[in-house]
Amino acid sequence: MFSAFTNSLKIPELRSRILYTLGLLFVARVASNIPLPGIDPKPLQAFFADQTASGGGGLMGLYNMFTGGALLKGSVAALGIMPYISASIIFQLMTAVVPALSRLQQEGDVGRQKLTQYTRYATVLICLVQGVLLILSLENPGRLFQGFDVNQYGQIVIVGKVWFLIQSTIFMTAGTMLLMWLGEQITQRGIGNGVSLLITIGILSDIPNAAYQTYQLFFAPVGVVKLGLPQGVMMFTLFIIVTMGIIAVTQGQRKIPVQYAKRVVGQKVYGGQSSFLPLKVNYSGVMPVIFASAILMFPQQIMSTAGAAFNIHFLVEYANDLLRGHAIYYVGMTTLIMFFSYFWVSVMFKPIQIADDLKKYGGYIPGVRPGEPTAKFLDFIMTRLTLAGAIFLTIIAIIPDVLLFELKVPPRVAYFFGGTGMLITVGVILDTMRQIETFLLQRHYDGFLKKGRIRGRSTSANVALGEAASDKSVMQLTAVMVVILLVGLSAWLIRRNLGHS
Repeated sequence: MFSAFTNSLKIPELRSRILYTLGLLFVARVASNIPLPGIDPKPLQAFFADQTASGGGGLMGLYNMFTGGALLKGSVAALGIMPYISASIIFQLMTAVVPALSRLQQEGDVGRQKLTQYTRYATVLICLVQGVLLILSLENPGRLFQGFDVNQYGQIVIVGKVWFLIQSTIFMTAGTMLLMWLGEQITQRGIGNGVSLLITIGILSDIPNAAYQTYQLFFAPVGVVKLGLPQGVMMFTLFIIVTMGIIAVTQGQRKIPVQYAKRVVGQKVYGGQSSFLPLKVNYSGVMPVIFASAILMFPQQIMSTAGAAFNIHFLVEYANDLLRGHAIYYVGMTTLIMFFSYFWVSVMFKPIQIADDLKKYGGYIPGVRPGEPTAKFLDFIMTRLTLAGAIFLTIIAIIPDVLLFELKVPPRVAYFFGGTGMLITVGVILDTMRQIETFLLQRHYDGFLKKGRIRGRSTSANVALGEAASDKSVMQLTAVMVVILLVGLSAWLIRRNLGHS
């Protein structure tokens, strides 16, 4: 496996793609640390730290994770890449219900380019709306962030409100469009899916803080409760089990055998071969968890605000029951994950269309009649697979809360044992490894696994590969990467020491 990483740097084109991707990801991380003029992020960071310590954080914590911490830093990239993802999801769902968009999707490259253009326009519109709402919330933080006291934490916006609203909205919109462009460039000229990599790097950027808090769990000062060796072994084992489970379910498929009948066209005979139709266990991916977490927070915010404004104790108590750590929250989370899992499959998976395509090309499932019986059979199989995938997503989403509330593990550490961030990270890393393995196998190198290949790997490349690089250049590149890593760790330690002082 380690030789595969070395071999990936010996292929000129693959090496240039990897360096190009790393360079653009570095630009994205720099953008997430450039603060907006006129914002003091320290009050927001202090409030979020108190909310996280008490098991809160809610929707703001979820959004801050997707922005890679840019929201709490008051950065020009505070909106992150989420507006572009929201616009993409909206148009992806609309293509299933709007005939005009469905026809565009079927027109090939020209239609897809138009859909991409419409998605970019929608991204700008979403950025403008979210930017204005975010700035207004920062000017009056008590309205959005329940429990935020200006006298306790301080004022977030420290300049004039009107001009600050205009310029900050423009800056944040430009920051999101920059991230969108970086993601598209990584997808086209780099390695992996650019937008997914931007989110993953933002999630992984919290690893140093999580590692530091993990160190404090086992090497706490005298007089402070700390964990011992058995607890450390249990945490490490749980981390390995959760990671293996996510990989197994993400890669899990139900292979439906398909047989193609022979066809004679002129003097040639086509078909007659056997194949299979792969149906994924977790077809909807991480989207049900994201939707469930976001939607479940809306009634909680509304009821808590209304209860505090009109002094209605029932609403305040019920809003508190919807917070993490309460039974009603987990019942609602499970229900919403189940609903969105089946909703996503019903929108994106078309058994009737698949059955018609099989019939058109002379394919059939052994033991099942073509046409409507095939569609019913596929729908029955996908329904059972979706149930298993939804149960798995629910378990993974709840594991961090169990560690947080039952075992008193710090939030930053608990989030790396499951949840939305873990699902995204594992899925994106697997997809990137599949693309790298394609280059390696086409140059007759071993892949990441000696006894098999990562499933879902593409069987052909779209570009020609160059000659292998020398070992000297590989060593130089490795040295540069090590230096960059050491500089980053040094900067993080200096910033932490300055913050404590």
